[in-house]
Amino acid sequence: MNFWEFVVDRWNRLLVEALLHVSAVVQCAVLAALIGVGIGVAVYRSPLGSTAATALTSAILTIPSFALLGLLIPVLGLGVPPTVVALVLYGLLPVVRNTIVGLGGVDPAVRDAARGVGMSRLGVLTKVELRLAWPAILTGTRIATQMLMGIAAIAAYVRGPGLGVEIFAGLTRAGSANATNQAVAGTLGIVVLALILDGIFALIGRYTVSRGIRGQ
Repeated sequence: MNFWEFVVDRWNRLLVEALLHVSAVVQCAVLAALIGVGIGVAVYRSPLGSTAATALTSAILTIPSFALLGLLIPVLGLGVPPTVVALVLYGLLPVVRNTIVGLGGVDPAVRDAARGVGMSRLGVLTKVELRLAWPAILTGTRIATQMLMGIAAIAAYVRGPGLGVEIFAGLTRAGSANATNQAVAGTLGIVVLALILDGIFALIGRYTVSRGIRGQ
């Protein structure tokens, strides 16, 4: 069976796994974005806090994904829980770093002007600073999502959902019939999904970032 015959024959199964894969990645990227922005907001005014937050989230990325998933098994078991925790942890760095950079790059004169018209500290943060930092935050979330697309495949090691199941099954059956087709189908599926999500992020940026900010 050639590759295209294999894809047609397994189309329904591949489609379900692709949907599970992208669903897991998007949900974990949203969680990582919410947590990462919260951390960034909490520390961006403190050089020491910013350095510590960036260093800690960077350290997480140095942990091999197999090792982290393996360490989570005794605590969370197999399946979705360790997959979600690992993906959220790996997605934090780009969001935290870009949030700190985006908020730190807001012109102090803009903050002073906002306070001058009677805005509270929370109002300045939500209505001025976060809006100006949004392009950087969106870029961080976009990078995190692309990273997680690949890392999610390794979650098959702990019986996580997605196209990693096809890749692992193909690799473990190397040399047998259709093993290569199975691994290639899973890999190409992830690449296609990553490109689609990247295009969606580009559209989100186009419609949520004002022309004035894009032109800076």
